[in-house]
Amino acid sequence: MSERPPETSDFYDLEALLPDDERALLHRVRAFMDTHVEPVINDYWTRAEFPHELIPGLAELGIAGNPYSGYGCPGRSSLFDGMLAMELSRGDASISTFMGVHGGLAMGSIYLCGSEEQKQRWLPAMARMELIGAFGLTEPEAGSDIARGAQTTCRREGDTWVLDGEKKWIGNASFADLIIIWAKDEETDDVLGFVVEKGTPGYSTVDLKDKIALRVVQNALITLEDVRVPEANRLQDARSFRDTAKVLRMTRAGVAWSSVGCSRGAYEHALRYATEREQFGQPIAEFQLVQDLLVRMLGNITASAAMCARLSQLQDADTMTDEQASLAKAFCTMRMRETVGYARELMGGNGILLENHVARFAADAEAIYSYEGTREVNTLIVGRAVTGTSAIV
Repeated sequence: MSERPPETSDFYDLEALLPDDERALLHRVRAFMDTHVEPVINDYWTRAEFPHELIPGLAELGIAGNPYSGYGCPGRSSLFDGMLAMELSRGDASISTFMGVHGGLAMGSIYLCGSEEQKQRWLPAMARMELIGAFGLTEPEAGSDIARGAQTTCRREGDTWVLDGEKKWIGNASFADLIIIWAKDEETDDVLGFVVEKGTPGYSTVDLKDKIALRVVQNALITLEDVRVPEANRLQDARSFRDTAKVLRMTRAGVAWSSVGCSRGAYEHALRYATEREQFGQPIAEFQLVQDLLVRMLGNITASAAMCARLSQLQDADTMTDEQASLAKAFCTMRMRETVGYARELMGGNGILLENHVARFAADAEAIYSYEGTREVNTLIVGRAVTGTSAIV
């Protein structure tokens, strides 16, 4: 493997906003992705399998539950957490998604909605990645309208809750130890959260096949048939969908950062290719149209990263709004889609070969573009804020 071109994808040196210790950890994450993930990830992507042997190495980095304080969690800044998502996605979007589901959605649900006893019970082991989490919200017939369209139900019987229904597209679900399930109370219609433990009778999964994006992520269809969960496993501070939305608001910023990382990964591979590939007797990096594509990509990356950096600063100040997170998610994923397309274009026919990596980024971008709120839904959230009128049907 030849040397990478000089680092240019952080063109405005946003990394300098981090303190030295966080910057050093970011470099450790980058080295892990370059050394341990990149050499094997295409093979796992082709086979649509997850590299479980990488989990101990990820655990050693100490990055699970990064922004939470206490309970064995690192308690680092939202800015670092965003750049961490970017760095993971720069190496591979599936690994970033795995960590986002475990450390963001699953651990975040317990951190934001769990009782003190529940946080003490589960978060330390999850931070060590001894227990892996999943997050079950989306359903076969309810995606964008999950707030009012959820069909999964729960009913109380003494000190036990009985869950019935289905969840779809749930990352990590087929091997997770703890699965957060959101269900509608049959009596009150409120959406409540539950921690379903691996091996609970009535809980079953089937991994979805033939995906063209995030093939390494094990997305499952969950079936819940008379699943009995003790009251002690109901998230005590999750009383309505507003509490679910708190988790989604927090993680949506991370998805915006992840799209920047996906763009950076494609750009860096394209730049490296341009310096090595020769046509007409010279490296294609010396041609004007190739440089034009590289600069278009870099502009998209820089604009998106700067937006995300400011969003994370607002998050650290506890002033970030739903609308601000939604604008970043919508804008950055649009720019990502364009950027990975430019990277594929620069490589010509070689851009569709998995061995050159860009094809994986281009395919995975399609999933990032849609999850954590589609562009259309995030656009309507922002539109409501700027016009004062809701156009969400």
